[in-house]
Amino acid sequence: MEQINLGLIGLGGIGKIHLKNCLRLQNAKLTSVADLSKGALKTAAKLGVPNLYGDYSELIEKSDVDAVIIALPTHLHAEGARMAAEHGKHVLLEKPLARNTEEGKTILQAISKHNVKLMVGYPAIFVDENKRLKAKIESGELGEIQLLYEVNLGSGPFNHREDTGAPVPVPNWWWNKELTGGGALHDLGSHMINLARWYFGDVVEAKSHLGYRFRLEQEDHAVCLLQFKGGQKGVIVVGWFSQVPERRIEVYGTSGFASTVYPESRIKKAFQMLLRKPTSFHLPYLIELQHFVNCLQKDEQPLSSGEEALKDLEVIERAYANQINLSF
Repeated sequence: MEQINLGLIGLGGIGKIHLKNCLRLQNAKLTSVADLSKGALKTAAKLGVPNLYGDYSELIEKSDVDAVIIALPTHLHAEGARMAAEHGKHVLLEKPLARNTEEGKTILQAISKHNVKLMVGYPAIFVDENKRLKAKIESGELGEIQLLYEVNLGSGPFNHREDTGAPVPVPNWWWNKELTGGGALHDLGSHMINLARWYFGDVVEAKSHLGYRFRLEQEDHAVCLLQFKGGQKGVIVVGWFSQVPERRIEVYGTSGFASTVYPESRIKKAFQMLLRKPTSFHLPYLIELQHFVNCLQKDEQPLSSGEEALKDLEVIERAYANQINLSF
């Protein structure tokens, strides 16, 4: 393929990031978008997207796109991905893969049956700090790794905002456990579990402590304990309770210690936005999208496969099933 024609399904928070990043690609063109919001479609039209749809099934069935980026609510992942595969469209699907492993398996079956490519959106593996940490682990510089500690804190669904900083309504599906598949462990934990498995491989045991500060159906914070096949232990802390985002990874080995901390600098972010450059938060999404498009052009399998994303869901389900009480 000389140029990849892309369709974008869903123009919520992550969808808007993909919308802007698509316009930065040299070897792909965003030709179609779909969303229920007329305002969101109007924004896409102003940015030069020619084909607008109020129903994503129409985009999949009627447009001539080679691939779709699916940024729908989690409960629609399976339906959207299956439909795209059935119509011969390659898929970049936002994490988590699905609400549960049963749905995830149906997605993989459709992808395999119709011989299309699937990439699941895990931008953390495209962050330079995380890649450098992986290189240190694999080089043996840190010795035999004993412990991994990961933190991912933020305000979750409680603070939906536009790039301008203006608040926007929180979609109702966020508050329905049946539609989300879970809470902070499912949402933020999928990122951190995928990253942990990228570092150390398969997880053989998982337990969790779930917290309900805001008394929702689903947990708003969690501590997840992991045992890896290689013997390493992992502690993952995630939460929706913090107005100050924090993402931290620490690795402890017999010969050394290494960490990554990449909080968003407000001054740096403002400067990047002024220059119309991707911020440090947005850049991994652009690199991820460019990787996906490059793989389509070269007929290669992209990173963050559906099979790996399914393993992440298996770990999450195991952690939910093995709950422990950390109350004293």
